This record gives sequence, C-alpha cells and structure tokens, in this order.
Amino acid sequence: MTTRFRIELLGRRPRSTFACGDAALDRYFAELVSQDIRRGLASCFVVVDKATERIAGFYTLAATSIAVSDLPDEMVRRLPRYPTVPAALVGRLAIDLGFKRQGLGRALLGNAAARAARSEVAAYALVVDAANGAAAAYYAAIGFRPLATRATSLFLPLALVAKALPTGDPA
Repeated sequence: MTTRFRIELLGRRPRSTFACGDAALDRYFAELVSQDIRRGLASCFVVVDKATERIAGFYTLAATSIAVSDLPDEMVRRLPRYPTVPAALVGRLAIDLGFKRQGLGRALLGNAAARAARSEVAAYALVVDAANGAAAAYYAAIGFRPLATRATSLFLPLALVAKALPTGDPA
C-alpha cells in the first residue's frame, strides 16, 4: 500500500503558498528557515503531498540539552550525575491549513523522534517548544511532560517514543 505523504529534507521546493495560520511561523518558513539551515542552527524536514507535491507541514530539528534539575525525580534517579543530558529539539512545527486534522503533526513528531534515535549523536529525549497553551496541551496529550522551569518546553524520553508516536511515513 502506498502512502499519500512523504517526509524529506527541505530542498528547493516553493514555500510561499504554505500557510498554517500563525503569521510568525509562516514568515519563518517562507523567509528565515534557509538561513538557519545554512548557519548550521537547524535542519528542516517537510511532509509533502505526493499527488500535488505541495508542502503540507514542516518541522525543524536541532541539538539542545536539558538541565537534570528540570526532570522529574523518578527519571533523575536512573541517570548519571551530570548537570545536563543531551536532547533533540523540535523548535518549530506547523501544518498547512489545508492539511489539518490528518495526523500529520503526530507523524512529524514521530519522524523527528526516529531521526534523533537513529542519530550517531546521542540524545536522551525529544524536546518541543510549545507556542501557546493549546500547543502545550496537544503535546501533553501525546505523552510529553513539561520541564520544571520552562512550562512551555516539554519533553518525551526517546525510550518512550515508540509507545507514543508513529515512526513511519504518514498515510
């Protein structure tokens, strides 16, 4: 069975028609993401509708770290006594308005987690920065937990990703 979408690195595909309804995210994707890629600050992945070749969504992925003091005590007990642990950061994630409610957000998060888990650079968790309360609630419903001192940043240990997120191509 073939899937309707594929996820790939952002290339030279047109981005000007992408509209998620958040002006800051739309501007970032249309005008600024290429600069972050060139500077080595983030990688950008897109989900593409195979029938139209239109970008249906995107996310950025970068390295970060989590202060151990921001993690719940039950997790800290299982970790070495380091001040921080490595993580992968989904800094921005957006779905075009024409493709909402098709599970693409979860598929992109699953793809990000799978990439982080497969990387030769170690990461303990996937971190997301929620743009607002609704986004934070969305991530929490999937299984992400807030960091103690950064309520809009949530994390999910990569060891738990397989239970929470799809890691294959979206349907």
